[in-house]
Amino acid sequence: MKKIAYYIRCSNPDQNPELQIADIDSICNEPHEIYKENQSAWAENVSRPVFNSVIGLIKKKKITDLYVWDLDRIFRNRQRLKDFFLVCKSFGCNVHSFRQKWLEDVNSIPPPFDDIVKELLTNIFGWIAEEESEKRSSRIKMAVRKKDNGTFSYKGNKWGKKSLPKQTVDRVLELHKEGKSVRAIARAVKIYDKNNNERNISKSAVHKIVGSKTQEKRSK
Repeated sequence: MKKIAYYIRCSNPDQNPELQIADIDSICNEPHEIYKENQSAWAENVSRPVFNSVIGLIKKKKITDLYVWDLDRIFRNRQRLKDFFLVCKSFGCNVHSFRQKWLEDVNSIPPPFDDIVKELLTNIFGWIAEEESEKRSSRIKMAVRKKDNGTFSYKGNKWGKKSLPKQTVDRVLELHKEGKSVRAIARAVKIYDKNNNERNISKSAVHKIVGSKTQEKRSK
């Protein structure tokens, strides 16, 4: 009996998981479980608890068919993608992808030729995913312009968080001089966004302001 699961990964908040689900639904009309995650599939030090749970279910043979929108939703790194396919092979799980429909042909090839073809194609598409990721990083780096007063995009837009207004910084330092705790300062000082919405300054921002002032005094 098939035990089908979708793994939906979005690497940033702007991506819509429902679009991935709709595409996968077009190639799978059987009952399934959906596992969604917002996380990178490139960095090795990033935790992916949902994906790890999916691997655990595959090893327990509670997932026989895993559907993804694209293989890069699993891993962008070629070797890690190959290792994942080896895990699936060992525990009898077929991988299906909306964007790599060739997998359906591979899944129907009799052994041992299916493994030979799958490894070849996985290598090719894993290499393409790595290449695209590296090119994207290079394009971003090339678009950056560093100046004495900050880092700017090629369009002239300044990168990074905007500095807090001088009066906010002065108020934090004034309260710190009075002996107020970081928590008390954070409760007392208000900041405003571009829409003039009010909120309390964060404790980390207070730490940064106080720390910068202390460092400045030491350097003098």
